[in-house]
Amino acid sequence: MTPRDKASKRREVFVASDPANHGTLVGQVDGSQFPIGGPDGIGHVSPGPNPYDLLSTSLAACTAMTVRFHARRRKLPLVRVKVGVSFHHGANGERDSFERTLVLEGELDTQQRAFLLEAANLCPIGELLGISADIHTRPDAATSSHNASTQASYEDDLVELHIPYIEAD
Repeated sequence: MTPRDKASKRREVFVASDPANHGTLVGQVDGSQFPIGGPDGIGHVSPGPNPYDLLSTSLAACTAMTVRFHARRRKLPLVRVKVGVSFHHGANGERDSFERTLVLEGELDTQQRAFLLEAANLCPIGELLGISADIHTRPDAATSSHNASTQASYEDDLVELHIPYIEAD
């Protein structure tokens, strides 16, 4: 594939305010549109996934695709993969982190499950996010090592920025 071929396949995501709906934000990728949740600039919170949710969704989707790819490549009996991701702020100067949970369904033995758990770490989005945040992966049966009180809240973070309300676009 030439560099020109790669450039022609580049996708751009757009987020724009919707004047017909009080300036709420709408994301668009090709023909797909979705609401973006969060403050609307006039004192309300719009429904929909907020930027932290979208970031976590990207990690979960990439992880699921990567695990599924490696299972198919090795012809492992993976029937279904489900990935849960939550974002957590680092406490006391520690790095932020993502906690990722994998549910692997199928007649997989212990070695196959361990292989797929490791394959999750090969996710390209995980490698990118891992530059500035830690990513902890666990099978569904394990207990969480994170304190729920450190889970990030997009709305709380915006309050700390002291952004004044402005008129909708």
